[in-house]
Amino acid sequence: MKRTSLRVEPISTYLERYRKGSKAYPVAIAGGTVYVSGLPPFDPETGDIKPAPFAQQAERVLEQMKRCLEAAGTSLDGVLKCNVYCVPGDGRFQAFNEVYARYFPGESPARIFMHVPSWPGPFDLEIDCIAAI
Repeated sequence: MKRTSLRVEPISTYLERYRKGSKAYPVAIAGGTVYVSGLPPFDPETGDIKPAPFAQQAERVLEQMKRCLEAAGTSLDGVLKCNVYCVPGDGRFQAFNEVYARYFPGESPARIFMHVPSWPGPFDLEIDCIAAI
């Protein structure tokens, strides 16, 4: 099966800066399916990763995911499954659900929400997804 890797700006540039120069393709497309890599909550104005309230981090990541999906020719409506990785903290599951419900107001995709011990940066959340074109 043929796979196409897709750059999505400015996210690819932010990732390359964060990874110290390695090429970044946050989207892969194969057989009518889109795979979006987990992304940290980049500040949309600077591309930096800096501390932010948890709900704001969730919004940033979901906006980036939306941008990646649109660049691949689909949308949030095409999302089949999301994997949410979160550093433990009080009230985060509820706070995330409130933000998530705004992005998936109808029938939401299958989802897993799991805790991870930590990240190599000042952020608390990452989401990847699989979507249909």
